[in-house]
Amino acid sequence: MENFTYAISTRVYFGRDTLHNLEFEIPKRASRILFVYGSGSIKRLGVYEEVTAILKTHHIQYQELSGVQPNPRLDTVKEGIRLCRDHDLRFVLAAGGGSVIDSVKAIAAGVPYKGDPWDFFTGNAQVHNTLPIGTVLTVAGTGSEMNGNAVITNTTSQQKLAVRSDLLRPQFSILDPSFTFTVPREQTAAGVVDIFSHILEQYFSPTPDTYVQDRISESLLYTCMKYGPIALREPNNYNARAQLMWTSSLALNGLLTYGKITDWATHAIEHKVSAVTDVTHGIGLAILTPAWMEYVSKDDPAGRFIDYAQHIWGIDGRKKEAVVKKGIEKTKAFFASLGMPSRLKDVGVQESQLRDMAASIVASGDVGKFRRLNEDNVYTILKNAY
Repeated sequence: MENFTYAISTRVYFGRDTLHNLEFEIPKRASRILFVYGSGSIKRLGVYEEVTAILKTHHIQYQELSGVQPNPRLDTVKEGIRLCRDHDLRFVLAAGGGSVIDSVKAIAAGVPYKGDPWDFFTGNAQVHNTLPIGTVLTVAGTGSEMNGNAVITNTTSQQKLAVRSDLLRPQFSILDPSFTFTVPREQTAAGVVDIFSHILEQYFSPTPDTYVQDRISESLLYTCMKYGPIALREPNNYNARAQLMWTSSLALNGLLTYGKITDWATHAIEHKVSAVTDVTHGIGLAILTPAWMEYVSKDDPAGRFIDYAQHIWGIDGRKKEAVVKKGIEKTKAFFASLGMPSRLKDVGVQESQLRDMAASIVASGDVGKFRRLNEDNVYTILKNAY
């Protein structure tokens, strides 16, 4: 196990009717805020009315930034920065899923920065100062409500890149599973895949002797497998929604990463796919994760794929290759059972785009830590997934 520093600083209010905690969280932090949300589902849920009523009761001045899209855009971030500067806003509140929260993080970092906020994502600038952030989660999947990660799409350059800083961790997050009852079936399924993939990116590690982290990871994978199908069958099942929401947070708040080198090659590949096609992130991961697994599983001296097949899917056998193959097939079947597609060509990718996509993915260097992948490796994975 590697050395690590444990720091998960976000205060979480989890459960029914926890939105009222805004009553004391917002007033003690700022009197002028930016309120950011997506396409309007928070109005159907009643979240918008409750949040704005609290703000008005406490005489909090606010500006709204609505219409944040999936695969959130750099243009939206820049508009949020402009609003904060023009109106001297001192706090940013997100109500929505990962796209809204990621946008808020980029806005919060961009307000005190004099340059282009895209600099944070290209590595040309580091986050040194931010506005404070709070979130009200309405879609489970990304885990952005409890970490310092943000992913933004630049439609001009067709890049989807990430930034990470502990300064971007929300000050507080409100997690009411009932807010996810109305999330559409496909989006719920994509969220389950996103959680599952986050766990796998950390599970498949070259670091030896990470027994605790691996067993925690496996329990979270079991939770996805048990409660994902229930949430699809019974959208208003509070327990299923609660289990998935908390699993989403634990999957990417740092807990599984501490003491390990983690991979993230599949996410690097998918970010390019969704930047080009605008496909939902979880759908892209459902296609690419098994393709990555098939490609890298042949070189696994630590036996992670054997553990995965045996511990998660209960597969036994004398032949390592057969056990590993069955584990990957079970993964594909699980994603298919959620209604996810299995081929890139089914989500708008053109075969002629694959080589350029592979070159772009490794433009800053090879990707992955479980196994380092160069342009030819990435191209092969994309081709196999096509």
